[in-house]
Amino acid sequence: MGIRTIPPNEIRYNPMAYHNGSIWPHDNALIAMGMSRYGLTQGVEWLLGGLFDLSIHVDLHRLPELICGFPRKPGEGPLLYPVACALQAWAAGAVFLLLQACLNISFHGAEREIRSTYPLLPKFLPAIQINNLRMWNLSADLEFTRTASDVMINVTQKDELLSIVTVR
Repeated sequence: MGIRTIPPNEIRYNPMAYHNGSIWPHDNALIAMGMSRYGLTQGVEWLLGGLFDLSIHVDLHRLPELICGFPRKPGEGPLLYPVACALQAWAAGAVFLLLQACLNISFHGAEREIRSTYPLLPKFLPAIQINNLRMWNLSADLEFTRTASDVMINVTQKDELLSIVTVR
């Protein structure tokens, strides 16, 4: 489901403690971004999948501030933290950083370039469309589609001064 603030083998681990074993979506998004930069794509896919699964089990699909760090039981959703805020701004923003980590999108202002390096889409997400992806006053619409061995990028619209680069 996610990476806990403290692992279960630590003495002070408590899956219901605010910072001693709980799982925070925004922390996991930051971790996924770091994994993406170092090519650890399986970890990125696992984190996005876990937080996507969490979104299925919460009201209005809004990621909460945190969840309890109990291990998942087959066929059951995660155990929600009793007083977690939902909607929480940093949890809502985590979704976009997770997608950025999966698609490995970076912005290169001096070159007016949006780059996607070795993008990936998890098995549960065959395609995604991003409209009005902006850098300064420039924008592009992109479609990412998973194939058997790759992720294809289709640029459906872009401003003339903007470059879209894919590295595979």
